Amino acid sequence: MSQGNTDVSEHVSTGEACTVLEALQRVSGKWAIGILLEASNGPVRFTELERRVKGISRRMLTLTLRNLERDGLLVRTVYPTVPPKVEYTSTEMALELYGSLRGLTQWAERHRETISEARARYDAEVGAAG
Repeated sequence: MSQGNTDVSEHVSTGEACTVLEALQRVSGKWAIGILLEASNGPVRFTELERRVKGISRRMLTLTLRNLERDGLLVRTVYPTVPPKVEYTSTEMALELYGSLRGLTQWAERHRETISEARARYDAEVGAAG
């Protein structure tokens, strides 16, 4: 991965405040929720996240971790071992967010079958009309 593809600043000037929408987009991103839920259980290593967050590529995991670290939701600790050991830990802010994320995932689990049924009905109606 080249250095040009690892910038997480997203062209935002240093003095510019993060908007509410930007904050919500960051924590509700496709991979962020899974990473934050995993890290809320205690320090977690990169390879553990790679295994636990199903479907994420190594590059996307790296970028998402950097963004979450940049936003103050994760702390990255590198231990001077061979090979280097790197752990990610949730910050207080991320732990506060955990309750909301857990509630959101529980809601999705409770309603996934109902949503699936609604999609099938909709697709059948739209397919029959088209």
